[in-house]
Amino acid sequence: MSPSLKKLAPVVVILAGSMALGGCATKGFVREQVAVVSQRVDALETQLQATDGTAKQALTEAQSASAQAQSNTQRLDQLNARVDGVEQRMQEAQRKRPRN
Repeated sequence: MSPSLKKLAPVVVILAGSMALGGCATKGFVREQVAVVSQRVDALETQLQATDGTAKQALTEAQSASAQAQSNTQRLDQLNARVDGVEQRMQEAQRKRPRN
């Protein structure tokens, strides 16, 4: 055996041993790990549903506020038109009055 093979032999034995001892995960281990992940997913789903409910409620309220704002804008436009009419009549009345 050459000197380089003598040095390499323990490394090969150690690598082979570590591969043999590593083995595969057991079903129990996999179930435990999946259970942990599943719990996290369930918690996130619960949070997502709560957030979704809040977002839908906020959207409904925003749409309602938008409709109310449009209604208020229309009402203000009507009132502005009435005020303009009153101002015009007042100016016409002042022009027709004789000045002393």
